[in-house]
Amino acid sequence: MDVITALRNRKSVRAYLDKPVTRRQIERILDAARHAPSGANTQPWRVIVLGGAAKDRLAARLEAAFRNGQRGKPDYRYYPDEWFEPYQARRRACGQQLYAALHIERQDRQRRVDQWVANYHAFDAPWMLLFFFDRKLAVGSYMDYGMFLQSLMLAAQAEGLATCPQAALAEYPDLVRDELDIMEDQRLACGMALGYEDPDAPVNRYRTPREAVTGFTTFVE
Repeated sequence: MDVITALRNRKSVRAYLDKPVTRRQIERILDAARHAPSGANTQPWRVIVLGGAAKDRLAARLEAAFRNGQRGKPDYRYYPDEWFEPYQARRRACGQQLYAALHIERQDRQRRVDQWVANYHAFDAPWMLLFFFDRKLAVGSYMDYGMFLQSLMLAAQAEGLATCPQAALAEYPDLVRDELDIMEDQRLACGMALGYEDPDAPVNRYRTPREAVTGFTTFVE
């Protein structure tokens, strides 16, 4: 698969087949992604790969915290405190597409909660990846991490696998660090579901729109 095709075909997958993904496959993906660029070659990424009982234990703790009303305290602010245009409209449209695909009505609060909880189980993908970096690093490392994550997702495409990058898996970083015995000096960036896409799942059939090049690009000559 060429890079352009992989970029166009990549999507966030929220339903997975009960089909095993081998450790060797994951190692191949990570081996490709490690070639992502980073400022001064700092390579800030640290990856924890969870499967089986280890994944289930963490997912259960995350779900329990959420359902018990415990507010998450992420290590950094992913979204603005107050939304504004055009980002508010894009965010709303994204949510509307998701719930429309699942036939979840706006007033059906229980199903919306259950769908959110699916985040903490990495949508039942066989593997959950968690991404950490040293707390003493600065803003540039976030850009480095973005390039690493995209590289990883494209490598997964080439392997025939699907992914979903997840900010939700970073909502309870203290809980995650406690469960995995990770030092406090490691900031939790995000998580990711990894597995084989279920092509028959309605939630995987919609695609979010993208702004045309002319909408975000200015040429100066």
